[in-house]
Amino acid sequence: MEADQSTDFLIIGAGFSGLVTAERLSAAGWKCVVVDRRHHLGGNAYDRTDAAGVLIHQYGPHYFRSNSRRIVDYLSAFTGWHQVSYTIRSHARGRYWNFPINLNTFEQFIGRESTTAGFEDWLEKNRIPISEPANSEEVIISQVGRELYELFFEGYTLKQWKRHPRELDASVCGRIPIRTNRDDRYLSETFQALPERGYTALFENLLEASPGVELHLGVDAGEARARWKHKHLVYTGAVDEFYDRRFGPLPYRSLRFEAESFSGPQLLEREKISGKPGFWQPAMQVNYPDAEVPFTRIVEIKHATGQDIAASTIIREFPKDWTPDEEPFYPVPAPESRAAYQRYAELAAAEKSVSFIGRLATYRYYNMDQVTGMAIAVAERLIARYGTNL
Repeated sequence: MEADQSTDFLIIGAGFSGLVTAERLSAAGWKCVVVDRRHHLGGNAYDRTDAAGVLIHQYGPHYFRSNSRRIVDYLSAFTGWHQVSYTIRSHARGRYWNFPINLNTFEQFIGRESTTAGFEDWLEKNRIPISEPANSEEVIISQVGRELYELFFEGYTLKQWKRHPRELDASVCGRIPIRTNRDDRYLSETFQALPERGYTALFENLLEASPGVELHLGVDAGEARARWKHKHLVYTGAVDEFYDRRFGPLPYRSLRFEAESFSGPQLLEREKISGKPGFWQPAMQVNYPDAEVPFTRIVEIKHATGQDIAASTIIREFPKDWTPDEEPFYPVPAPESRAAYQRYAELAAAEKSVSFIGRLATYRYYNMDQVTGMAIAVAERLIARYGTNL
């Protein structure tokens, strides 16, 4: 099939990576076609209002945070913000715990009041000295010891990744802070907020501000490359899929989401447990590390969005094995995975007219602000190479 249309840049994927790149190139005067095989924009950051009237994150919670003023200022051109301090809990051994681990958690654990000095003394006696932790088990036991590691981390990680923490990079569990004060925040970045009308509205505003961008949904990469002649391709999908998995599929983990909405008497009954009027659970996210619980977490994003509505929706997340006929969610952060990816990375590095951006295309976990920064940087390099068309 010969291309019957043309554009300057063809961009595969309509999430943060693809849409930000397109907006920057459009601002430089270039025509861009953005395609996505899904029938909505936004990628995994897509959000929508469900049948109960609750704004939900369709593919799991997306907690925007950043220490970069530049990234925040860039996105602020397309959205206002609802400021939020993300807080979560862990439900283990039949009770809710403060999490990430902090002084409040320690007091729950020992059953009495304590102090930062008392917690630090306990940690000093219980953690296992490891100067250079090589995996996720070592990074946690070197900070808090084996008891707290087994209570909060081991079972959760086994369910999420279907691998023992000692088989995963230290960065997997190392991203979770350990604090000896009473700071209950899940994240520590200086800017923590959600787009005030949601991510989908942010993306729609971004497109509206980009007259040189065409969006085509329900179109896969193969069809797009055959349909549009282009000078440069920006690819945000799975890198092994781009190369028809010639070295075999890379390992990924997938997810299944189970949503349930509550209102009226059902929600009133749950308020007795959550302790918060209008909410099903006490925090926006509750982790379930116990092995006998089949899901890893329950998310009630209404805690974070601030939506004022007499209903709420929870979403249970069930980790599952990934198969090549479904969407991959997470690259598996393990040594053999990196080695397998390296063969594809060498092919990608040799491409002169293709740029690979984002979590799946570079086989690495990134936050949304990091992906945004990467997309801006790639667009700047392309503009430096091809100039502007204003």
